[in-house]
Amino acid sequence: MYIIVAGAGTIGQEIAKMLTDNKHNVVVIDKEVDACQKAHAETGALTIVGNATDLSVLEKAGLKNADTLLCLLRLDSDNISCALLGKSLGIPRIIARLHNPHYEESYRLAGVTAVVRVADLLINQILTEIEQPKVQSIITLGKGKVEIFAIKIPPRARSIGMKIKEITQHKKFPNECVFMGIYRESSDEFLVTRGEHAIKTGDTVFLIAKKELIETAAHLLTQTGFKLWPL
Repeated sequence: MYIIVAGAGTIGQEIAKMLTDNKHNVVVIDKEVDACQKAHAETGALTIVGNATDLSVLEKAGLKNADTLLCLLRLDSDNISCALLGKSLGIPRIIARLHNPHYEESYRLAGVTAVVRVADLLINQILTEIEQPKVQSIITLGKGKVEIFAIKIPPRARSIGMKIKEITQHKKFPNECVFMGIYRESSDEFLVTRGEHAIKTGDTVFLIAKKELIETAAHLLTQTGFKLWPL
């Protein structure tokens, strides 16, 4: 995909690096020369020094041909202006970082197709680290109603050797908790889970669930002991 990243701050540079690593065509825009130079050095992406709220700068970046515009500027007003210009040029996907929640409706009216509230993500991550240290929150979906979690399976966990279908049929496993995949570090592969896949030591299991349900799921997957896990 052809993706334009407006804003070369910490988040903008991290995202640009991930996107270029995934073989996307990325252009980064920022008003600061140093930020552009750093972004290019660390990501290899094309960078443009300029204001992303200026139509001529966006056109220079090839916005008319872009699949996605990421508005990651430092001010909500700038993000809204950038999104409006993107919408006027017919960009199919506009994703923006929201700073002040009071501007969320303005973002929607500006044509933003996905609003990311970074403060909420950070708060959720901190709470997860405190309450569920075995669980890592990856991303929040549906305006915070569900999240994607990663759970590392420890040695001697009772779930080791069990099939996904056996785990989901356990009477205590939450019905509204779904397996999405398994990253198997031993073979460096990611498995899109099916019922017949079995858990192995060291697997990282990805689940989508409501936050209040993940504690139960994590306990069932990570508890240790030699007894058979009764169904």
